Amino acid sequence: MNAFNPWESYKKLFYTWEAATATYLEQLLRNPLVLQPAGGLLTAVMKAKAATDQARTSWWGNMGLPTKRDQERTLHKLNQLESRLMDLEERLAERS
Repeated sequence: MNAFNPWESYKKLFYTWEAATATYLEQLLRNPLVLQPAGGLLTAVMKAKAATDQARTSWWGNMGLPTKRDQERTLHKLNQLESRLMDLEERLAERS
């Protein structure tokens, strides 16, 4: 005797829907009429982000505060100094 299982019915319905949707979206996303505007939109968004980043960097610099690049450069120098210090400590320990 097979009892009605709502969960199994739901899973079958979902998998059927998912397969049909995936097939449709694959075809849609290969269409140049969709890809060209999407590519243009992505390009515009990236240009806007670059302009925003540049404006933010200029603002921080004009305020006399370190920019992200300044902070990264300083962190790199600190890492180099730490590495050299550790090397010197190792040499000193070897001589002792």
